[in-house]
Formats: sequence, structure tokens, C-alpha cells
Amino acid sequence: VIHAAHAVSRISSRNARVRIPRSQVHTVTFRASVLQSASMLLASSRLLPAVTTDRLARSLPTRAVRRMAARASAAAPKKVVIVGGVAGGASCAARLRRLSEDVEITLFERGPYVSFANCGLPYAVSEVIAEESKLLVASAAKFKSWFNVEVKEATEITTINREQKTVTAKNLSTGEEKQVPYDVLVLSPGAAALKPPIPGIHLPGLFTMKTIPDMRAVKAWIKEKKAKKAVVVGGGFIGLEMVENLHHMGLDCKVVEMLPQVMPPLDPEMVELLHHHMRDKGVELCLGDGVAGFEQTDSGSIVVKTAGGKAHDADVVILSIGVRPETKLAKDAGLELGKRGGIRVDDGMRTTDSSIFAVGDAVEVKDLVTNEYTLIPLAGPANRQGRIAADVIMGKEPSKFRGVQGTAVVGVMGMTLASTGASEKTLKRVGIPYQKVYTHANNHAGYYPGAGAVDIKLLFSPTDGKILGI
Repeated sequence: VIHAAHAVSRISSRNARVRIPRSQVHTVTFRASVLQSASMLLASSRLLPAVTTDRLARSLPTRAVRRMAARASAAAPKKVVIVGGVAGGASCAARLRRLSEDVEITLFERGPYVSFANCGLPYAVSEVIAEESKLLVASAAKFKSWFNVEVKEATEITTINREQKTVTAKNLSTGEEKQVPYDVLVLSPGAAALKPPIPGIHLPGLFTMKTIPDMRAVKAWIKEKKAKKAVVVGGGFIGLEMVENLHHMGLDCKVVEMLPQVMPPLDPEMVELLHHHMRDKGVELCLGDGVAGFEQTDSGSIVVKTAGGKAHDADVVILSIGVRPETKLAKDAGLELGKRGGIRVDDGMRTTDSSIFAVGDAVEVKDLVTNEYTLIPLAGPANRQGRIAADVIMGKEPSKFRGVQGTAVVGVMGMTLASTGASEKTLKRVGIPYQKVYTHANNHAGYYPGAGAVDIKLLFSPTDGKILGI
């Protein structure tokens, strides 16, 4: 208590962190109410049953504390409304509460789950992840009890009134609508799975994999139909993870990919290693031939027809051909979109309206290698953007989102692929000079059991040796 009170008494900066010197007790970053946070911190240490604000105030330099608290309170918004949870929105809500005990936070989520690990969905289909609850990062009840964040699930924000600073919230269960005011609005609408307008796209037995209800629907269909054959359309991350898990369940799997390779972001000679690996495992790859449509047979199975005239029979079809940013709400509100169709934001995640922020899959971000603006629908950048938006909202500057490298890793049937930075084909497209080197070495000393090959392609600048991509 003496150490904590002494640390508090020496506060002179706008942002202060107090740590009680006791193993892993509690650390609190506080802004708007120094005394209140310090009181909570001391009480949580269990060294004292409670420390009142008045008692603590008598031991602190009152003018400095009042000055800092007044400055923080004046800058902080009173009410923050967040549209969308999962990664970016949920991270923003949690960070906001850590920075302020006073701001009112309301999070609206269109789906039935406010925060879940969507990257784990393919593994829940095969029950490699046996318990569905493992996918739930935090429930609405936990957000309320942990962070005092009001979560409204199954509620869609349909319109934004920028002049009045209100949003229209529609309860998807009852259809009831109401106006909700905000001081600051954070958009985290995510991205939707692409379903191209081709014949048969809405036939039963065709699924995308984006939400927990999607995962449940695929599991139920496979079980009900006793499915034996699967076609996965698209050879990206989710598509290949679905192939792995469907194969794990005993289904015969085919991949239909319009491009001449799976994993399009990678260079073809590196992906060829994966092609051989998947074929060795019994997966049929139908490359360089896009899907033209779907038909249903009398027996209920699905025929996948390609542009090249081929037909593939399937009991279940997974569509994994990419995602598009959910920008309708932002566009209807008059917010500016970028060249790739995502919401335009600055390095503080502000949109063209200074009271509206945007994070996650729906925003365009800067590629640190090419300096182009792009869409990176990955959870890591979304979480970081959510935290940075919260910092900026609460005046904790400078806090900036510098950009992305597009770092990603995926495991496919025992083989791991990873990449970061730009590929060779990207560098060629944008005209950045480069040189390349390949290495093929064991992951550890060959004499030790379990050694395996690691194949690496490294791209670098010929002028200064800067690494451009791996």
C-alpha cells in the first residue's frame, strides 16, 4: 500500500501506470478518475479490505490529481457505440473500458455471438475442436460482468444519422427499431463470404464458412446425408482448412480452383510443394478451371459444373472463394470508401467523419512493403486496430496503425505454409526491384529424430538488403 500510494503521489503525466510490487497482483491504467482507480487497485491487492477515495485523496497532491482528472474527463466521450463484435469491435470495447471506467459503451452485434474464434470453425466441423464452447471468446454476459459493456446481440444497425449522431438499431428477433445516440461511433462490420450470381448458387447442400451457425449447418448436413464426397470451391486459407477437416472425417475431397494454384497469395513454385503433398494424401486438385454453376440430381446430390465443361459430383459443397467488405452502412452514411472498396481510414482508424472510427475486415490498410492500400481480412490486424481506435478515442496519442505485412500461417494435412510481406508476383506487379534466394534445410539437426525439411524463399532489395517478403 505504501509503495502504491507513493507511486500515485508522484503522478505528473497524463497517462500513468501503477504497479503494486507484489507478484501478479493487479495493474490498472487510469485516466478520468485517478483516485477511483487507485482505490480499486489498492482494494484488489487484498492488503487492505478497502481504501476510500477520501482517505486516499488526503495523501495525494490534490491540485495535480484534479488537473489531470479534469483534463482527461474533458477529452473523453460520454457514450461510445460499437457496431460489430468478433475481433475488432470486441477488442475496442475491452480496451476502452481499461482506459476509462466512466465512458458508456454499447456494442451491437448482428449475429448470435458477440465474440468467437472464426478461424477455428473448420476444426469444429470435424470435432478436432470437440467443444463448441472453446470457440466462444466472450459472451454478452461476460462482457457485462468483466467490462461493464452493454452488448445487444441479434441486433442490426441499419442507418447512421451523422448530423444528429444517432444510429437506428433493429432487433432481428422482434423487428423493433429504436434510435441510439452516440458521441463516438466505431464500425466493425467485418466481411461477408462471396456467393457469385451463378446458376444453382442457392441449392441446398452449398455452404459458406463464416459463422458458428454456418459450422453447425455443415455438420448437420454431413451427418443427415451421410455425406461421402465433398467439393471445396476455392483454394484459399478457409478452403484448404475445410479440405483437411473433411478429409479427416473420411470424405473424398476435391478442390476446384479457378487459378492454376491453391493459396493464390504465395508464389507458384512454393505452392507446388503443397500440391504434391495434398495429392499424396488423396485430395484431387482441379486447377485453372472456375465454377460455372451447380445442379441437383434426383438423388439429392450436387453436380459442380466448371467453365471447362467438367462435372464433379458431391454430397456437400463448400464455397470458399473470398470475402467482400461489409461497407453498405458506411457508404449509405456518406463515408468515403477506398479504391479496393473498403472504408477509408487514417492511421488513427478515423473515417472521413472525425466522430466515426472503423476497424477490421471492412477497412483498407496500408501494405508496408508496397505502400498500396489493400484489404487484409485477418484477425490479428483487426484486434490491433480495435485497440488503437480505443486509444485514440480516449486521447491516448500518439497511437497509430502503421500498416500490415499480411503475415499468415496455415496447416494443411500435416504441412505448414507461412508467408509475410510481398510475394514475387506482387513485387513484379508494382515494379519494386528485388532479388531472391531459396534455402532448403532441416528444421533442426539431422541426427536428432524428427528432423524435417523447411523450404524458404526470401525476397530482398538489391540496394540495401531490406527483406521484402518470405
